[in-house]
Amino acid sequence: MPNTYSQIYIQIVFAVKGRENLISKNNREELHKYITGIVQNRGQKMLSVFCMPDHTHLLVGLKPSLAVSDLVRDIKTGSSGFINEKKWVRGKFNWQEGFGAFSYSKSQIDNVIKYILNQEEHHKTITFKKEYLDFLQKFEIDYDEKYLFEWID
Repeated sequence: MPNTYSQIYIQIVFAVKGRENLISKNNREELHKYITGIVQNRGQKMLSVFCMPDHTHLLVGLKPSLAVSDLVRDIKTGSSGFINEKKWVRGKFNWQEGFGAFSYSKSQIDNVIKYILNQEEHHKTITFKKEYLDFLQKFEIDYDEKYLFEWID
């Protein structure tokens, strides 16, 4: 019987609601593990994850049976519930609506993993806004500025 074979690598980027710095270094590793669990429980492969205080990058090996939007919905819903349950922030934690999803070939994976894991160093020289707009331009994605994340300049 024929099977489905694929090689799909997607970098997913999403931000904290209001672009507040709510993800602390103290909780980062536990949040990474929790998000990894969500990805794995959906039958996908987590290749890299890094949460900055105001946004998150993931690199996932995605099976074609799952829509990227469904995976992101599950990650955001599950991780925001986890953060609220742990009471890591005052008030209610939420992710902003929307996300970026960017595809890569197998030959690019090592560089993307290094890029994601090097986020703290990277953001010493570039803002999240510039980084995200650079992704949209690099991948030639048409966008309307009013439908992008809430930016803090």
